[in-house]
This record gives sequence, C-alpha cells and structure tokens, in this order.
Amino acid sequence: MMIDVKTLCLGVLSRGDASGYEIRKEFEEGPLSHFSDAGFGSIYPALKRLLDDGMITMLPHSGDGRPDKKLYRITPAGRHVLYQALTRAPAPDKLRSDLMFILSFGHLLPPRHLDRIINDRITDYRRMIATLEAQEKTAQHTPGDRFVEGMGLAIYRAVATYLEEHRHELVAAALMESQVAE
Repeated sequence: MMIDVKTLCLGVLSRGDASGYEIRKEFEEGPLSHFSDAGFGSIYPALKRLLDDGMITMLPHSGDGRPDKKLYRITPAGRHVLYQALTRAPAPDKLRSDLMFILSFGHLLPPRHLDRIINDRITDYRRMIATLEAQEKTAQHTPGDRFVEGMGLAIYRAVATYLEEHRHELVAAALMESQVAE
C-alpha cells in the first residue's frame, strides 16, 4: 500500500496541532523530508477531505498581530485511521531519482561533465550526513524519528562511499564512448 497525503497529514498531526504551513515544513525540513513529499497543492485538499470525514478538526488560532491561521488537530477517528494505515504492509520501496536516471546514461556524457555531476552529488550527500549528525545531537525526536534518521544516515553514507569508490568506472566508460564517437 502506498501512503497517501491524507495519511501523511494524519501522521504529522499525531505529533501535535499544526497549520497547513507547518505540515508542509515537515516535508521540506523536518524528519519526513528525506523520504516523503507533499506540497501545498496536495496538503490542503487532503486536509479538507480529512475535515469532511471527521478525521481532524480545525481550530482558529489568532496570532499576535498576525493574520489568523488555521490549526488542525487529529481526532480519535483520525488516530484510528492512522493506526490502521500503519499496520498495513508497506509498498515496496521505489527509488525515484533524477541522478540515477542520468547515471544510467552517464556513459553518453562528456567525462568531465559526468565527473562533476557525481562530485556534486557526493558533496550534497556529505552535507546531508553532516546535517543529520548535527540534528541527532540537538533535536528532540521520537524513537521512530531517531531510528529512521539513523537508517537515512546509513543510506547516505553508503551511497556517498559507493559513488566515491566506483565513479571511475562510469567516467572511464564515458571516456571510452567519447573516443569511439570521435
């Protein structure tokens, strides 16, 4: 079963009341940002359906001199639906990666360009690793957050190491391809 945006929203709200903006931030910067994605275009329709179905309630919240924002709270029925979703077998993992697509055809690229793409991604992974390691020490997360962040760290470290140790193979193939093309 694929986790839908309604279930993602219920998950965020199970941690506490939140606005649509705060829910979106969880998918941009929070612990969910590494493996889930939900934009405003899908969050607000999901929140409306959850409201209509009685899975959440809306609490008007006045901000200090700022415009009122709508806070959402999960209901007992919403907690039950979330629990039911969490007990189903997850769909198989499927990696959607522009990088992996590009690398699939990397032998067709100029070797320097390919090497730069790989180097840039290694730099990105090392930056993500440093960020997650810093969060480990400072953030207050649930045991599940800590477990998933540890798993994410293991994946990022493994991928960065793989790219570092094997980049020469693909760059060499690109070099061979460019020599044949000439």
